[in-house]
Amino acid sequence: MSPQSDPDEVDRTDDAGTGADRTSDPQRPSDHVDGTPVAASDRADGITQPKLGVVGYLRFAWRQLTSMRTALFLLMLLALAAIPGSLVPQRQADPNGVVQYKNDHPALFPVLDKLQVFDTYTSVWFSAIYLLLFVSLIGCIVPRTRHHWQALRTRPPRTPARLGRLAGFRSVAVTPETVTGGATATGGSGATAGLPSVDHAVTTAMTQLKKAGYRVERFGDSVSAERGYLRETGNLVFHGALVGVLVAVGLGGGFSYTGQRLLVEGQTFTNVIGAYDSFNPGRWSSQADLQGYNLTLDDFTTKYEERNLDALGQATDYSATVTARTRDGAEKTSRLGVNEPLAIGGTNVYLLGNGYAMQVTVRDGEGDVAFKDVVPFLPEDANYTSTGVIKVPDAVPDQLGMIGFFYPTAVKQASGANAGAFASSYPDTENPVLSLQVYTGDLGLDDGVPQSVYQLSTKGMQQIAGRQSSDPSITMKPGQTKQLPDGAGSITFDGVKRYVSLDVHHDPSQGWVAAFAILSVLGLLTSLFVPRRRVWVKAVRRSGAEQGEYDLEYAGLARGEDPNLERAVADIARRHMSDLGVRISQ
Repeated sequence: MSPQSDPDEVDRTDDAGTGADRTSDPQRPSDHVDGTPVAASDRADGITQPKLGVVGYLRFAWRQLTSMRTALFLLMLLALAAIPGSLVPQRQADPNGVVQYKNDHPALFPVLDKLQVFDTYTSVWFSAIYLLLFVSLIGCIVPRTRHHWQALRTRPPRTPARLGRLAGFRSVAVTPETVTGGATATGGSGATAGLPSVDHAVTTAMTQLKKAGYRVERFGDSVSAERGYLRETGNLVFHGALVGVLVAVGLGGGFSYTGQRLLVEGQTFTNVIGAYDSFNPGRWSSQADLQGYNLTLDDFTTKYEERNLDALGQATDYSATVTARTRDGAEKTSRLGVNEPLAIGGTNVYLLGNGYAMQVTVRDGEGDVAFKDVVPFLPEDANYTSTGVIKVPDAVPDQLGMIGFFYPTAVKQASGANAGAFASSYPDTENPVLSLQVYTGDLGLDDGVPQSVYQLSTKGMQQIAGRQSSDPSITMKPGQTKQLPDGAGSITFDGVKRYVSLDVHHDPSQGWVAAFAILSVLGLLTSLFVPRRRVWVKAVRRSGAEQGEYDLEYAGLARGEDPNLERAVADIARRHMSDLGVRISQ
């Protein structure tokens, strides 16, 4: 090396001084032991990492997304993301509940609404998890299915040279001393009188393993067998069924619809959009999807606990008797109970709740009937103390509004802050009493602002009967008529009826979802309980022994945990020896 040489320059000749350039071999890496060393600045990091680039990073992200670990994580995340939908009311299923939640939590509502919590199942974040899980499962299933199909068409692997390293290994000598006189085959290559030939032993092993469900292949004097591909098939069926559930739920939600209707005894409901109290159609559903039918509520009965004093008055069962009429004129009376929906016209009709409805007649100051209808009241406690509103916009000279309290079994409280006030002691109508606070004035129905039928805005109205007036609240029993103060008219309490709250649900994907769910369970059970294993039976001829003597070797190999593998190998060996008539030494 000359004094003017670069200090990093090295001699490229080989150790023998032949002058051959060590870097001339394209097969030799630059960091080989006798290669050209890299500069000191390049050696600082130790290992030079390859640059992935945009395509490399995209490939890495795709592999991470389509991994089984990611799919399971997204499945768990989807379950967690569905929790808010069960904690707060949803706009599609319970729009009135959302309005009530806004009134009860005015500070929290805007935050949750901004996060789309009241539209959980159509929110951006829930949809993102849903779609990512869908893509992940598809990307995971397709290559695994292709690989599994190739594996099914591939021959079992060759028999290992040394079976002694594998699980359940055992070796059985086939000699004149071990033959017990069972089924033997003499003759053939290397056969000795009384000894089963090698060919017969191998053929017998193949036959037994085939009967046991193994795929077998013969390699010389050995048999290679494998089974358990059904395990991977079940795994693929499980994940494929999950994709089926996702697709069915996604498409079914677009073609489904739900509606709610409050139905009083004697009233009839017709399955048209205008007859629903609230209706939530799917994205692709239309009026044509509603099949015509009528439902009439004939009767509603409730059974109460009467023997156990600690649970006295609790409802033990309630059911509705309804008459259904289809478009073709067919009529059928059915029972509608808790968790016992009525299937009709492609819908399931569920019984959600019940309560009392007041049948009243109101006459105005001129004696004309201004209102005659059945008004449902909402229960407030376990004893069905109920509240409701009666609005009479056609009364003259002034409109009438009444806030009512209904007590199925009315009793007066004897002491306390509410002494003398009514309360209900039992949920059934043993002593029904209706109490009304009466207002006159403008009901505000012509303002163009929607109002709840269960609420009365008393702003600008004057109370003529109740706590804030000189006249007490009007109390009455069924059949009674009471005059309203100031000549405002009269009210008759005609009677009490029961009502039910019905939920009508149409979902064309229910059958598909159920089928895919059953399929996923079957696939999961198959993947959990079907072992994946390989078994070998090998005949090893003895050197230096009498002609025809040999050893039979048995061993197995499991893919994953298989606690029964050694026992399975032992059973195969025992059956094989029994068929060959060979005694197994203990």
